[in-house]
Amino acid sequence: MIDRIEISACTSMMVGKKASLDGATYISRNEDRLVAIYPKRFVVQPAVTGRKETYVSPYNNLTVPLPESGYRYTSTPDADQSAGPNEEDGFNEKNVGESATESVYANERVLAYDPFIKNGLAEDSMTTLVLPFINSARDGVRYLGELVKKFGSAEGNGVQFNDQDEVWYMEIVTGHQWIAVRIPDDCYAVAANQIAIQDIDFNDPDNYMWADGIQDFVKDHNLNPDADHWNFRHIFGTDTEKDHHYNTPRVWFAQRYLNPEIEQDPDSAELPFIRKANRKISVEDIQYIMKSHFNETKFDPLGHGNEHDRKTYRAISLSRTANSHILQMRDANQNGAAGVQWVGFGIPAFCPHVPFFTNATDTDKSYSEFPKKMDLSSAYWLYEALAMVVESHYAEFIEDDLAYQKDLNEWARRKIAEVDQAAAGMSGDDLTTYLTEQNHAIAKHYNDTTRDFLFKLITMGTNLSKLTFKMDPNL
Repeated sequence: MIDRIEISACTSMMVGKKASLDGATYISRNEDRLVAIYPKRFVVQPAVTGRKETYVSPYNNLTVPLPESGYRYTSTPDADQSAGPNEEDGFNEKNVGESATESVYANERVLAYDPFIKNGLAEDSMTTLVLPFINSARDGVRYLGELVKKFGSAEGNGVQFNDQDEVWYMEIVTGHQWIAVRIPDDCYAVAANQIAIQDIDFNDPDNYMWADGIQDFVKDHNLNPDADHWNFRHIFGTDTEKDHHYNTPRVWFAQRYLNPEIEQDPDSAELPFIRKANRKISVEDIQYIMKSHFNETKFDPLGHGNEHDRKTYRAISLSRTANSHILQMRDANQNGAAGVQWVGFGIPAFCPHVPFFTNATDTDKSYSEFPKKMDLSSAYWLYEALAMVVESHYAEFIEDDLAYQKDLNEWARRKIAEVDQAAAGMSGDDLTTYLTEQNHAIAKHYNDTTRDFLFKLITMGTNLSKLTFKMDPNL
């Protein structure tokens, strides 16, 4: 079996509808892997009816009978399906979003009594087996919880769900134990490869959900280290040197950006999971966090700190980010264009998030197809090439790159507003067809703009070669 600890390590962020600038709910994540080239696609999976099939995971042989019917949904699967689909994130046609998964790690005490199930539910299958079959964010937690109860879990995972009203975060931490919390409407939350959920109120099922028998499991095995409260992180989580350098600093940086007035230690194991920002959170704020690398601190690996500081903490944006996504669900009662999936390939720090309406039937072939050799007609390869060129002459190219990303964000806001206006008078298949056409137009604009910018940087770079010489006139 592939060692998940080595290949998957992500950063997740959630925003409630009253905490966001536009009233949308947001879930987002950087899907990080072990290698820099980990090809992804962006596709629309069709709705199905009357199906008689059984799903078998290529990764660990998990075997699950599939429901006869399933909703249409978007996803970002691996180009190579040999280790499972790894569809990771998307919205279904009921305007329910899922991002799966954030790898999390439980301590040896709890795993001793409920170890992982080798052929249980794992990241490779979690979107495929859940997203087509759920009707709300809360229903996503319920449905996934039933799968874990029946088949067990192969690994520790955090899973995000959203709809137009609610955001839920679920942590599956042992073979069968899990907890989920509803992110308050006026709050945000950040998770970074460490069990994040803290105090649980078992008298409040509207805002918490949990595995059957989890309280008895903890009590029977004497697992609660606290005398007077029930803290999920304390009971099931870890607090190690790796956590202090690899995990908690990412949460610290995101909270530092949204709550700069609060002084915190980046090594702290007690950083709160849920916070209220000091302002309304925009999609650009979420992008900034997903693109961040300890900007304007001594810990920035691309900054001016000393070598020790620049290598002390693991940043959010990495060269091995396979895809960065932001799932924005706006008011579905306003029009049928409510769901927007921002897809980011390449290194997030240097590349844009591209907005696509999820009420669509297909995606542009630059996203749905993947050539094995580098080809600039492929969105994945195009953004990988851009990132490599920008970083190779970071000091000379970064300002131009940031301006390029800013211009595209301005264009995206205008485009979304234009589409919203047209969508208000449309419905049904006509609207879906229109939004699908607009997605192709959006892909073309981003692809054309990015190729032009890449060629500009390459041209500029020809003057930066060290193989040059200026003749001394006195010779």
